[in-house]
Amino acid sequence: MNIPQICSLIAGFALLALDLLVWHLTPSVRMLHRTLVRMSIFLLFSWLIIAIGVSPLQPSPWPDDVALNMLSTVLAVLWWFFAARTLTVVLSAMFFNRGEHAARLFQDIIGAGIFLVAIVAAAGYVMQLPVKGLLATSGGMAIIGGLALRSTLSDLFSGVVLNTTKPYQVDDYVKIDSIEGKVVDIDWRATHLITSHGSMAVIPNSIVANAKVLNFSRPVDLHGVNITLQVAAQVRPGRVIEALERALQGTRHLLASHPPKASVKSAGPEFIEYEARGFIASIGQRTEVCNHLFDLAHRHLEAAGISLGSATLALDAQGAQSQRWSRQRLLLEDVKIFRSLSEVQRDQLAQDMRLVECLPGQVVLELAQVSDCLMVISTGVISASVHDGERLLEAARMGPGEVLGEEGILSQGRSRAQFRCITGCVLFRIDQVTLRAYLEQGDEFKAALNKLQLFRQGVRQSLLLQKPVAIKKGGFLRWLKSA
Repeated sequence: MNIPQICSLIAGFALLALDLLVWHLTPSVRMLHRTLVRMSIFLLFSWLIIAIGVSPLQPSPWPDDVALNMLSTVLAVLWWFFAARTLTVVLSAMFFNRGEHAARLFQDIIGAGIFLVAIVAAAGYVMQLPVKGLLATSGGMAIIGGLALRSTLSDLFSGVVLNTTKPYQVDDYVKIDSIEGKVVDIDWRATHLITSHGSMAVIPNSIVANAKVLNFSRPVDLHGVNITLQVAAQVRPGRVIEALERALQGTRHLLASHPPKASVKSAGPEFIEYEARGFIASIGQRTEVCNHLFDLAHRHLEAAGISLGSATLALDAQGAQSQRWSRQRLLLEDVKIFRSLSEVQRDQLAQDMRLVECLPGQVVLELAQVSDCLMVISTGVISASVHDGERLLEAARMGPGEVLGEEGILSQGRSRAQFRCITGCVLFRIDQVTLRAYLEQGDEFKAALNKLQLFRQGVRQSLLLQKPVAIKKGGFLRWLKSA
């Protein structure tokens, strides 16, 4: 037995073990270092086995020595697997980004093809097996396996198509047929979604490839939102659409670049269904904006004297009472700051309120003006803008049931915002002299006004403290990477 040659062969196995150890101990983020180390160890391994007389293109040179023959044959076979793995790693480092699902899928497919070639080459060159017969047998087995795994192969190739065309990516919010959710993984066989109920939906890729896919996350900065409401068919559609358009103008979340619209969606003998739709910049705001739009639509429809649903529903005692109230009395019932007053006080205050009509673009309360009254919005949309030292910035939009002018009422303070009508507006004015008696009678009403004032000061400060988003500079390499 040739001890030096056995020691050299054992050194070859030690190099393989060293490669595995270094690969697993080196952080995956240092992919370039791992690849260079693996190439270096592969070249050293190749030099070592060739130096001791072992060739991966020939059978073992020691057929009579059982130990040397077995060790050299195993090393030659392992050389082919080591070469296949090294080639796969190099191709991955050069052409693929492992963090991307599509790249991971293609890398696995290419790696499987390279390892298949390595197996055939090792069987033909090192072990001297009849490769033609092996290929013929494997071809027959492949046909049988293909028939048995027909659906699995369909999912596999559909996954390749999906990762190539990229109708959606991980973290996109999509709807596949009737299933809606966030994409969390795309593998060989299926697409995984997390639905709004928190459950996992696993959809085979072959079904996805033939399904209707709706991607809510594209384009990135434009997403549609809509709400639908039913109003009794007796109400003239023009009145409803006008109220809904005011509701759409009452929020700052909708993009001005794509004007929101209200329209009739369907009509029946009892109800007419209306749709109000617009666009937002972030898909994460969709639920919040939809809820806000429903609230605004309800307020503006109520301000226009329009009830949702059937007009023939029976009214309870409170509903019958509200039917007899005037518009200003209804406003006092809905506005929070007046809830501390008794019903008798609200009845009296409603009689002291004076109607004011304003045109679109008219300034209701100027910046730094001392208000001598409290104004309650009955209909329309008002924009509140604050000054940042250079220009006016819109801080909020106000609609039916909201009040303005509380600074002047509480402490003769100057208005910290400019209030301008976006649409034609109807307001009810409550003079300072009238309010003084109510402020003196109860602390709760004064506390509610103070709370409102503090809240608006916080909104103003947060808006002024917002910093502009830094614009990332692009470049040729960034463009190539994103292309």
